Amino acid sequence: MTTKERYEGVLGWFAGKMPVAESELKYNDPFELIVAVILSAQCTDKRVNMTTPALFERFPDAKAMAAGTVEDIYHLIKSISYPNNKAKHLHEMAQKLERDFQGKVPEDMELLQTLPGVGRKTANVVMAVAFHKPAMPVDTHVFRVSNRIGLVNNTKTPLETEKQLVKNIPAEILSTAHHWLILHGRYVCLARKPKCEECGIRQWCRFFQSRR
Repeated sequence: MTTKERYEGVLGWFAGKMPVAESELKYNDPFELIVAVILSAQCTDKRVNMTTPALFERFPDAKAMAAGTVEDIYHLIKSISYPNNKAKHLHEMAQKLERDFQGKVPEDMELLQTLPGVGRKTANVVMAVAFHKPAMPVDTHVFRVSNRIGLVNNTKTPLETEKQLVKNIPAEILSTAHHWLILHGRYVCLARKPKCEECGIRQWCRFFQSRR
């Protein structure tokens, strides 16, 4: 099977079965999204969604969060993983938004990465989800699934994975494909025990085919 055939099969199946695929994080605007994504690092979206309503009620925008304290933020996110670091990052991120961007989340990949707590993956999520730009955020699910099924060839880093996926997936469905891969990894192509027997893309999967 060629790489082109694998991509066409996998993407075609997802397009037919899951035409609408969206982030499971709950947010109302780019500021809420960037906060939620920072909180979601090494934490489940479910836990983040339980935490953010009270946080956003207290800090509805960058101006309010910048005017608060790290301690204020910490007390509202302490059930999240790494709350000390994340509270500090959120406070500094909000201050920089106020100082340098008039409180608005920038619609630019490079500028996003100048914000405290925002790496390439988080910036890509904001570009894809908040601004509907072609972007491929690579988290643990995307990295595992794309390597396992054979969309990429034994990549060693998220950036290598991102480059190969961007090269092979049409720009107009790139952001949606990101959600397809995440959701597939979260619910079907599990890390320790993938549910191959109920997987709809197994006929194009390098891992499944190698086991037969």
